Amino acid sequence: MAAPGDGLEAVEAEGSAGLRGTSGIAVVLPSGPAVPAPLCPHGPTLLFVKVTQGKEETRRFYACSACRDRKDCNFFQWEDEKLSGARLAAREAHNRRCQPPLSRRQCVERYLKFIKLPLTQRKFCQRCQQLLLPDDWGQHSEHQVLGDVSVTQLRKPSQLLYPLENKKTNAQYLFADRSCQFLVDLLSTLGFRRVLCVGTPRLHELIRLTASADRNANIKSLLLDIDFRYSQFYMEDSFCHYNMFNHHFFDGKTALEVCRAFLQEDKGKGVIMVTDPPFGGLVEPLAITFKKLIAMWKEGQSQDDSDKELPIFWIFPYFFESRICQFFPSFRMLDYQVDYDNHALYKHGKTGRKQSPVRIFTNIPLNKIILPTEEGYRFCSLCQRYVSLENQHCEHCNSCPSKDGRKWNHCFLCKKCVKPSWIHCSICNHCAVPDHSCQGPKDGCFICGELDHKRSTCPNIATSKRANKAVRKQKQRKSNNMKMETTKGQSMNHTSATRRKKRRERAHQYLCS
Repeated sequence: MAAPGDGLEAVEAEGSAGLRGTSGIAVVLPSGPAVPAPLCPHGPTLLFVKVTQGKEETRRFYACSACRDRKDCNFFQWEDEKLSGARLAAREAHNRRCQPPLSRRQCVERYLKFIKLPLTQRKFCQRCQQLLLPDDWGQHSEHQVLGDVSVTQLRKPSQLLYPLENKKTNAQYLFADRSCQFLVDLLSTLGFRRVLCVGTPRLHELIRLTASADRNANIKSLLLDIDFRYSQFYMEDSFCHYNMFNHHFFDGKTALEVCRAFLQEDKGKGVIMVTDPPFGGLVEPLAITFKKLIAMWKEGQSQDDSDKELPIFWIFPYFFESRICQFFPSFRMLDYQVDYDNHALYKHGKTGRKQSPVRIFTNIPLNKIILPTEEGYRFCSLCQRYVSLENQHCEHCNSCPSKDGRKWNHCFLCKKCVKPSWIHCSICNHCAVPDHSCQGPKDGCFICGELDHKRSTCPNIATSKRANKAVRKQKQRKSNNMKMETTKGQSMNHTSATRRKKRRERAHQYLCS
């Protein structure tokens, strides 16, 4: 998900401009017959290409699908590179070492043994993030161990496990109770009986808890997630270790068939997919994966239902709207603000830029989705959908135009509504923030102003860096000189005071002698 703290603006800029394409790296979408990609610990890699000044370089390369930082997965291979047998064997050995220590079957067997233990023998190692059987206690004697693990705790593993916090790989910002309960109630109201939870472990938990507490709640779920630690808490028909960036099931065909059976049960009726991908991930491979899941669902459809779509809730920041609708034109965005327990910014109820930017994109008709009026949402009879309180209908745009929860203002020159902090610039001939640079085009390079590339790929970037470095050095020298003068002045003042004191002491001794 998105970067915490002040990283939000960077993620927004990436979302509006196309992610890796703006930073000089673009993902190569498959065209024609698929060529098997080399494998890294996270499954099949993706093909990328470097982009310089708007032009793709001829040599392309494979890199990890899930990790954007080489520190997390350093896989790299040129597309046309030929590897020796020794290097291939070493890579296979490395991939095996990076896999979870226990197989899926072993995790299930351990779980069944664990739940049969008396409460006093149910222990969980917080350091190793592992359920412990009595035979394991000796190996974890010096670790921080949680005892008396109850059945209720086992049903809420997201509260036992530490959230993964690598924002570029598998950051786990877990739904707050408010958003999670809203989703469960909404899914039930809409009549769904099965929920494919792709990267939404807390929603999966609440659905199962609701079903176990209420026999009339005829709803079940299957969790697909890259966090293998959940293998300890769920049977094989409830959880699949899965990478959503390359549609890879780590446990092979067995897990794939579990997912297929879940989607195609009852001829595919009554099922919905809910996904909450990491916000730092690439939209393109996610869209490809979701289309593969849709195709899997369609395999169980009859010919009469071939024109139907798999209902989907894609939870993502609002500034990715154009990217998502590029791949799924039928999707529309809800005004509902999704918030998270362990994220400082993504909280409902805050105002302005501090409120949560996370929304729900869906292909379900918006007039069927009721948002909670007690939280300030209201129904717009003209738009035929629920909107946030500040999202006022514009008679000129004939819509409720706000995307971020604030009241937007209509600009008659731009002929559209814009954010309240924006003003119309007569030089740029469009609305922008008041302190924007008119000389630098919005979508161009911030160094030279050209439109065909970004700052990171500018041919003048080296000159710019040298100039900036020289300015920083000059400022540093000036700061050091000021500090030295201050210190020198303090030292001189101290010396003068000492001399005066000694003169007074000598005069006093002379008078007393």
